Amino acid sequence: MPSGRVHNLINIAAYSVLAAGALVAVRQQWLVVTPVQALNFSLAYAAGTFLLSPDLDLAEGKVDSKRHWGILGVLWVPYGMLFSHRGWSHSWVIGPLTRLAYVALIGLLLVGILKFVAPGVSLPQMPQPLSLKVTVPLVLGYYLSQWLHLMADGVRPDHGLRKGYRRVRGR
Repeated sequence: MPSGRVHNLINIAAYSVLAAGALVAVRQQWLVVTPVQALNFSLAYAAGTFLLSPDLDLAEGKVDSKRHWGILGVLWVPYGMLFSHRGWSHSWVIGPLTRLAYVALIGLLLVGILKFVAPGVSLPQMPQPLSLKVTVPLVLGYYLSQWLHLMADGVRPDHGLRKGYRRVRGR
């Protein structure tokens, strides 16, 4: 299995090829991509590659993604305790969602603590629902970065489902 640095290099190389292909497609007018869509895709892809790697289920150890969080990397230790390595956190749909949900939970806890400690502080308003033109590039960028990691690990899209299927069939 590749190391964290190799995973990052794979994702960077794939992003480079994808960006070059998208640029050619846009110039040939085969594809329309706005600057905002390109930025959203790129930011989500970078976040999925460097900050929200599937290997955060090893967060009690030395993991590149945890290190990229700096001092906040300690917040990922409970995530590593919740999920076994290459378990649900390495599934193709649920795994990326668990990391997003975990980030949302940490954010809510921090907001709650801030409201308790400093009740007079005004917090930013919740963002309005995003349009599909904004949401689709975010989702695609994030999930593509996650799936490249899983492919490099040799994790199939039906990861975790095969065991359940065998149990149902009596194998």
